[in-house]
Amino acid sequence: MSSDHAPERELEDDVSRRDFLQQAAGSLVVAGAAGGLSKARGADVESPRPDRLAAVAVTLQVNGRKHDLKVEPRVTLLDALREQLGLTGTKKGCDHGQCGACTVLIDGRRVYSCLTLAVMHGRARVTTIEGLADGDNLHPLQAAFIERDAFQCGYCTSGQICSGIGLLNEGHARSEAEIREQMSGNICRCGAYPNIVAAIQDARAAALPKRG
Repeated sequence: MSSDHAPERELEDDVSRRDFLQQAAGSLVVAGAAGGLSKARGADVESPRPDRLAAVAVTLQVNGRKHDLKVEPRVTLLDALREQLGLTGTKKGCDHGQCGACTVLIDGRRVYSCLTLAVMHGRARVTTIEGLADGDNLHPLQAAFIERDAFQCGYCTSGQICSGIGLLNEGHARSEAEIREQMSGNICRCGAYPNIVAAIQDARAAALPKRG
């Protein structure tokens, strides 16, 4: 009895499995199409990015010229100088205030431009390496750097010179030891420190009133 119905049961089981697989495959196709449609509709409506901030107007006085900019409040002075004003002499090194390559002068004081925001300096005078020379006449410290061969690869040089000028403005260049201490925030990976110190000493001597 059971042997007579075995082929029919196998056929029924086979049909049932085939129907199940076909239904499951159809469900996956429908689900995939619905998901694609959902994504397509989502792409039509662009949701606002939560990481975008509204730009604000700021006027920067850089190297004696005024520049009207629109920047996000979080934009650093370094990025505004390089990306919006094209003043790429100020270098981006560590971007964490540890190497000094981005040093600029703000009202004569040396500042890491990667650690300060552009919107904070609307009333300040910003000086970068591009603003130190007077035409073809180099700043005395720039000339001293060349005379003393105080650079090799040159990547840190703009920050070194701006920091050195700030140091001279502060009156903290009275000895070699003091210069080394006060310039310790500016790293030279080529190791030109003795020449940098000598250049700052030369610039200080040239700025001192002549005796006699």
